[in-house]
Amino acid sequence: MKKIHSLIVFTGLILLSSCNPKISTSLSKNYPPLDYKQDIVVIGLDQAEPANAEVLGQVKIGDTGFTTNCGYDIVIDKAKLEARKAGGNAIKIMEHTPPSAMGSSCHRITAKVLKVENIENYTPKTEEEVISDVDYAILNVYRYSGAGALVSYDLYLGDSTICRVKNNFKTTLHIKKDGGNSLWAKTEAKSEVPIDIKKGKTYYLRCGITMGAFVGHPKLELVDSKTGKAEFVSFKAKNQ
Repeated sequence: MKKIHSLIVFTGLILLSSCNPKISTSLSKNYPPLDYKQDIVVIGLDQAEPANAEVLGQVKIGDTGFTTNCGYDIVIDKAKLEARKAGGNAIKIMEHTPPSAMGSSCHRITAKVLKVENIENYTPKTEEEVISDVDYAILNVYRYSGAGALVSYDLYLGDSTICRVKNNFKTTLHIKKDGGNSLWAKTEAKSEVPIDIKKGKTYYLRCGITMGAFVGHPKLELVDSKTGKAEFVSFKAKNQ
């Protein structure tokens, strides 16, 4: 009976590990691990890394063939953890392959692990998608399926409700307000991101859910144009 119990536990551990993304890290240099409270900066596909960045190595997050726990937030968190263990305080996304109907259902990324002095002063610059002669900005909103599937929330721009964000959802909105504002949502907690709206410009807002005490908390993230466009175009949502 003891052997059978041990076999069941061992089999369960194998199945659990196979559900997680495949992680491959190669380092040329490392420093003492960072404190878990220190944030790791994510530098997008079309964002330039700081000139003083020291490259510590590279991390790849992929699919084992059985992976199910591989949403974008999950793979980014895995890459950030590898950077943290190596003493890096930033990752620079070099490749991002979104899920596809004919391929993997996972997000897969390759990223540099960086150590950057005074990272708090780094302000990433992004390429802009701009349409001339229009009186609105374009806001692409999307949310992958995943944790908190039953939790939906209203998305606000300032005082106005602009859409209802559900699980496995995407929509394109024309925004006629310009200037500084904020996008926000609230369940038992509030999430908010500032946005400087310029007519003719395209923005990408990745939405999600993080764990809360009773109800999941909204997670909002404005992403750079190249990453956002790749994710938004390839993402097939239920509401399409």
